[in-house]
Parts: sequence; structure tokens; C-alpha cells
Amino acid sequence: MRRPAWLALAARPTVAIGFVLVAGWIIVAIFAGLLAPHDPLRSVAPLVLPGGHGPDGQMFWLGTDYLGRDILSRLIYGARSVVVLATAATLTAYLFGVTGGLLAGYFRGWTDSILSFCANVVLSFPILILYIVIIVALGSSAANVIVAVTFGSAPGIFRIVRAITMDIASRDFVAASITQGESAARILTADILPNATGPLLVDFCLRLGYTAITIGALGFLGLGLPPPTPDWGGMVNEGRTLAFAFPHLVLFPCLAISSLVLGLSLLADGLRQPAHGGGAP
Repeated sequence: MRRPAWLALAARPTVAIGFVLVAGWIIVAIFAGLLAPHDPLRSVAPLVLPGGHGPDGQMFWLGTDYLGRDILSRLIYGARSVVVLATAATLTAYLFGVTGGLLAGYFRGWTDSILSFCANVVLSFPILILYIVIIVALGSSAANVIVAVTFGSAPGIFRIVRAITMDIASRDFVAASITQGESAARILTADILPNATGPLLVDFCLRLGYTAITIGALGFLGLGLPPPTPDWGGMVNEGRTLAFAFPHLVLFPCLAISSLVLGLSLLADGLRQPAHGGGAP
């Protein structure tokens, strides 16, 4: 008797560790209001070291920044910003990329030519420069970060989906659906898209990690969420000038970003490997 695929998947150490890291940050983001020990915007005592106490005797587990704000609370609330923004931006990019890739890979011809040309034009620009240009033109806000990431990521998703669609569209079960008179919309959504979910799920996890890094990089450059909103990249930027004297200002935000990206990478790596059921009858 074979184990269920999800159980075999969960038994892999990489998947288990990745899931714990990602799920942990999701839980932190959801319950930020309950988990944060202090108001992330309230100034108490500047540059308290990790484990130090403020003037009222309150402990700051990760210390405070140069404005006296609790770093742990800002990390917790920053998780909400990163998780929500990265997920929203990646899903929006997938909406456009998958739609365009399905249409180009299935209909081909002029549809493929036009969409592929547009995707190649966007991909010809350095991605970080493209993000910076968009944010500078539109302004720093959560919505504009989503627009920038969508514009920069959708073409890459488009090319992946286009290639997968072309491969699946040439198979016998798709030809059978065409022979039976099924509509193109049904073939795309019921025959092709479900068979493309495997590689797309792996790419989604990886791209979510890249998006988290991008949001951190934009925050570091001052192009992310406007202050004083807690933002991991912005926290690194704020503490960089004092990093040698007070390394906790940049160490903990960097560890937060790294742990989230590591978890997503481990999940993607585990999902990429074929599942082996096995097990005793």
C-alpha cells in the first residue's frame, strides 16, 4: 500500500523545514497584533542592545533602533508587509503571465508573436533597474510595488507557461478534446492548465522568494513602503550607518529575510523532486 503523495512529500526533510519556516512567518504575519510586545512605531529608548531594558524596566529582546523603536515588534509587523506584498505581487504576476502564456502557447500565430515580442522587450531591461524606474515614476506605495513586481515578473512566467502549453497542446488527450468539439477556453482550463501545475508550483515558490528579496531591496533603496511603516529592507537601510557599532540593527532584519527566502527555496527544492510513495502494505 503506497503512502499518499502529500504524506511522502511532507516526509522529506527539505519540505518539512521549508514548510515550518514559511508557515512560521505566515502565522507571525497573521497574528502580528497579538505577538508584538510593543507598538512598532513608539519610541522608547534609542539603541538598546538585545536583551536590554528601557527606562521603564521593559525588556527589548532584540534591542531598539536609533529612534528607540522595538526591533522585534517591527520585525513582526514587517512580516505582515512582506508576506502580504510578496504574495499579492506574485499572484498578480501569475494572473497575467499564465493567461498570456496559455493564449500564446495554444493559439500561436500572431497571438504568440505579439505577446512574445512584448515579453522579450520587458525582459531585455535589467530587472532591478526596471523596478526602480517604475517606483520612481509612480511613487513609493504598496500598490506601486505590486505593479512594479507584476510588470517585471509576468514576462518570465509567460515564457514558462508558453513552453509548457506548447508541449501539452501536442498530446493526444488535447487532440481528442478538439475532436469532440470542446471550446478553447475549456481545453485551456480543464486540460492544459491542470497538467502544468507541477512545474508552476515549484516556480511559484521560487518566485515568491525572489519577490521577497526584491521588496527588501526596494525598501533598502528607500523605494519600498513609505516610512514609518515597518519594512525589513527599510530597517536594514536605517541601521546601515550604525551597523559596525550596533550590528543588531541590520542583523535581525537580514536574518528575517534570509529565513523566509530559505524556507521558500527548500519548499521549491522538495516539490521539484518526484514524489516516491513506497511504504509497507
